[in-house]
Amino acid sequence: MANILIVEDQMDIAESIGDFLTLHGHVVDFAADGLTASNLAMQNSFDLYVLDIGLPGMNGLELCKLLRQNPLLTTPILFLTARDRLEDKLAGFDAGGDDYLIKPFQVAELLARVNALLKRCHNNNELLLTIADLTIDTKQGIVARKEKTINVSPIGYQILLTLAKASPNLVTRQQLETEIWQDIAPDSDAIRSHLYSLRKKIDKPFDRPLIHTVSKRGFRLCE
Repeated sequence: MANILIVEDQMDIAESIGDFLTLHGHVVDFAADGLTASNLAMQNSFDLYVLDIGLPGMNGLELCKLLRQNPLLTTPILFLTARDRLEDKLAGFDAGGDDYLIKPFQVAELLARVNALLKRCHNNNELLLTIADLTIDTKQGIVARKEKTINVSPIGYQILLTLAKASPNLVTRQQLETEIWQDIAPDSDAIRSHLYSLRKKIDKPFDRPLIHTVSKRGFRLCE
């Protein structure tokens, strides 16, 4: 059972999602706009956020960025949207989202993605991993480079953790997909989008990259 906040301004969609998640053992709360959702997030502890992007006032991307300002907030975020361009997906992942479901969708697929996010985003070990000047405190879910805390999305964190545990060895795309998404195949742009976002935060502000792509083979995290 998980506590889930559904942020959706179309009441029929919100009720359909809520009824289905409740039927399958989850506890749900609702907000129809970003400001209400932000207030609920400050007052309550949720295990997952389901955010529509096209919200009145503060949209879903803005709300996601606001939530991710807290470096200790590792709660997974699933975006719902009718926007299906790669640029829109990149914006969602860059804001801190973990998964992206295009409207219209089947509630059974939504449930599968919700359960997968909950499963993989709550599996931390009590270890401190260090690669060059990058540290990952897996007990608290904190990533830092040169002692500067870096906010990453839960799925970005899981990708980084998988690369760190294998470092300096290569991790293939298939290995990443199996480790992170297990038996639910990700969107074809998912790994590329998350790695793009990770590089912007882990590599770009610093003098040397740590995340490397090995052409047609995979990825590695090393100096």
